[in-house]
Amino acid sequence: MRIAVCPGSFDPVTNGHVDIFERSAKLFDKLYIAVFHNPSKQPWFSMTERTEMLVAATKHISNIEVAGFDGLLTDYCFSVGACAIVRGLRALSDFEYEFQRALMLKKTTPQLETLFLMTANEYSFVSSSNIKELAHFGGDLSAFAPKCVIEKIDLLNGGK
Repeated sequence: MRIAVCPGSFDPVTNGHVDIFERSAKLFDKLYIAVFHNPSKQPWFSMTERTEMLVAATKHISNIEVAGFDGLLTDYCFSVGACAIVRGLRALSDFEYEFQRALMLKKTTPQLETLFLMTANEYSFVSSSNIKELAHFGGDLSAFAPKCVIEKIDLLNGGK
């Protein structure tokens, strides 16, 4: 069985993320979406909330499992039997950062491969940070985030 892990903080999940999940799920028998705590970020949503939104946003993809984790990504990958890590890219700046991480991973854990997937053009500018900024100012999120995310943000904003 070919298993991959797609890690991220997903705070919140965007349509660009879902695009990467849909396409990755076609390449592997099982895809784990691994929600992790990023100590350099202050999340809007708890680990439980992010996991719940991801489950709702990916319920149409049969071979996906969503789980939270804390610790080394490689440890998580080994715990689920993964052979690959999937990283979504939006722009050249994403590639530079992810390329360095992939090289470090390859040096420390050569049995894990890193697969880069470019998001669809219509989502190349969408980020979780952009979603939060747009939401803060009451913008329309419908083209950028799954319905479950929009509903959760509406609740945060007092049901607007």
